[in-house]
Amino acid sequence: MLKLNVLIAGSTGYIGVQLIKLLSKHKKVFIKYLCGNTSVGKKISYFDKSLKSKKLPNIIKFNKGLLKNVDLIFTALPNGEAQTISKYLLKKNVLIDLAADFRLEKAKNYLKWYKQEHKAVANIKNSIYALPELNLNKIKKFKIISCPGCYPTSILLPLIPLIKKKIINQKNITIDSKSGYSGAGRSVHKKYAGKNLYESLSAYGVGFHRHNSEIEQEISKVTKNEFNYIFTPHLTPMFRGILTTIYVETKKNISINKIHKHLSNFYKNKIFVKVLRQNSFVSTNDVINTNNCYISVCKTRYKNKYVILSAIDNLIKGGSGQAIQNMNIKFNFKESEGLK
Repeated sequence: MLKLNVLIAGSTGYIGVQLIKLLSKHKKVFIKYLCGNTSVGKKISYFDKSLKSKKLPNIIKFNKGLLKNVDLIFTALPNGEAQTISKYLLKKNVLIDLAADFRLEKAKNYLKWYKQEHKAVANIKNSIYALPELNLNKIKKFKIISCPGCYPTSILLPLIPLIKKKIINQKNITIDSKSGYSGAGRSVHKKYAGKNLYESLSAYGVGFHRHNSEIEQEISKVTKNEFNYIFTPHLTPMFRGILTTIYVETKKNISINKIHKHLSNFYKNKIFVKVLRQNSFVSTNDVINTNNCYISVCKTRYKNKYVILSAIDNLIKGGSGQAIQNMNIKFNFKESEGLK
């Protein structure tokens, strides 16, 4: 197959730049257009000097006429904008969105959580929530591929197999996630100006973070039973990475061995999910600059209570890397192409 002609809309944000870095090394991709708004006319190396040696197009403004010249569109745009672009898609186009535009399967839920009307309701049925380790076989069937949020990626990978198998108590789950500030985008510096961003830890979105919508949606697909959880995200004084700590309980006859064995078996053929030895300590440093998710199951002082640790790089496995993984699956490339 010849190389895919690719357009990247939203190319100058943290996710967009990371996507360009990875795609510029991908053997099956030709980056034809880089699109932006306030950055029109600039070189992408203005935003990241490491791209200076790459032969990349200057940034231009998106217009629907560009779609006839590309096979694939990546959108790393503010919420709502990929919905508009989806209306212009030609028969040959595939859209991979890294924002939240097609993560929710009901337009009313998008309005509830994102406080804006969905602009492309008819296209929701043409989209898939694409967490590749959990729905690999379905991705090829869809024209619009929606990449999960970074927090849900770190949460759903360890939780879904355990809930599906009814190994843990579904009514008592506590999730604590800590992210590098890159997860809030380039505007984070203005938003937290004067708040000591680089030396403090802060909770936000307590009880009502938007990513709850994805977590609820995906868990409800694998269980008919009632489930309850509390999810609290935190912004940390590091640039990238997410460490999620999940507190679960089981029936007294379910040991750490059973939890660990099930997760290990579930992911034994998944190249980007690594289930570590029991009671292993996990650091964001273990996964930075990779598309990996590291998972560890740990004992506590109580026989039926366990701690599950999950670490990812929010800009790769929680963003650009997962998007490329989905692209590889969709176009029958080697799943790890451009990611190893």
